[in-house]
Amino acid sequence: MMMAHVVSVGTALPPFRLSKADARSTVERLFSGSFEHLDRLLTIFDNSGIEERYSCVPIDWFQSKHSVEEKHLLYARHAVDLAEQAIVRCLHEAETDASTIDQLVFVSTTGTVTPSIDAYLTNRLPFRRNIKRTPVWGLGCAGGAAGLSRAYEYVTAFPRSCCLVVSVELCGLTFIADDKSKSNLVATSLFADGAAAALVCGDEWERARGPKIAATQSTIWPDTLDVMGWDVTNDGLKVIFSRDIPTLIHQEMKSNVESLLQERHLSLAQLDTYVLHPGGMKVLKAYEEALGLSPDKLGYARSVLRRYGNMSSATVLFVLKEAMESAGTSGYGLAGALGPGFSSELLLLDWTS
Repeated sequence: MMMAHVVSVGTALPPFRLSKADARSTVERLFSGSFEHLDRLLTIFDNSGIEERYSCVPIDWFQSKHSVEEKHLLYARHAVDLAEQAIVRCLHEAETDASTIDQLVFVSTTGTVTPSIDAYLTNRLPFRRNIKRTPVWGLGCAGGAAGLSRAYEYVTAFPRSCCLVVSVELCGLTFIADDKSKSNLVATSLFADGAAAALVCGDEWERARGPKIAATQSTIWPDTLDVMGWDVTNDGLKVIFSRDIPTLIHQEMKSNVESLLQERHLSLAQLDTYVLHPGGMKVLKAYEEALGLSPDKLGYARSVLRRYGNMSSATVLFVLKEAMESAGTSGYGLAGALGPGFSSELLLLDWTS
């Protein structure tokens, strides 16, 4: 049976580091007078599990209004720069170069550019002129896992090929200073900027190595359109962020994972490694309860959340990099993320060989 290999993962971070204290004090100033008990709401920063995160703009930028045009120009410039950095690191680790890439999947949800960012990247790096490009927009936090799944499908169909999955999210640029909603406050406590690139190759590619992707599964649940997403406003993208996400994980995740595992005649007890998108501490706790996991099983996810925050689609690739670089990673693994729709993207990983 044909499989795919994740050969390498490269990551990139923007220049401005924001500590938990910096983020909290800025939000306290911005939301002052908006809530009767703001001090209680601000405890979300203490409970977020995030110690620091990174931004493509300095923290003072968030204290004033910005036009949609300004945000767009910032997104276009920084997305290309960060994507290029992540790609160069990914290809260097894989000991290959851009000319070997057959398919380029570009994932983002925090900005739009036409021509898409992948087209700009072909002018920065020596990709072949006949490279296939697939820009993916709108999958939110699930986008990184979905990108890996689409890469798996491509290289299993063409086992001598390789696919580069690139995810860039500049969540900070979507901040709307005049949006004093609780959803905006919660999103501000979680989201961050970052980029990642993963090289996925077929079994017959000349330098195939790394954990295998053995199976994938996409799921979308009906009547959940209002759980997560964007409202498009005159000020830009306004976050939709429902408190129902942990409840949906409790209700749906175990059967969803078991459905994937049954395809390979495996059970939850046979999973050793978890590469799950850390949407937040409540999401990680819901995963533990739904799947019967001890807290140490989500150590990679917690580590990424603590050091980088929630970078939407790119985050799961950061978690995958941690797992791949750990000497203790072995056996079967589960990678996955949740996103707008409301939807799930799962992958069965195989470190057994």
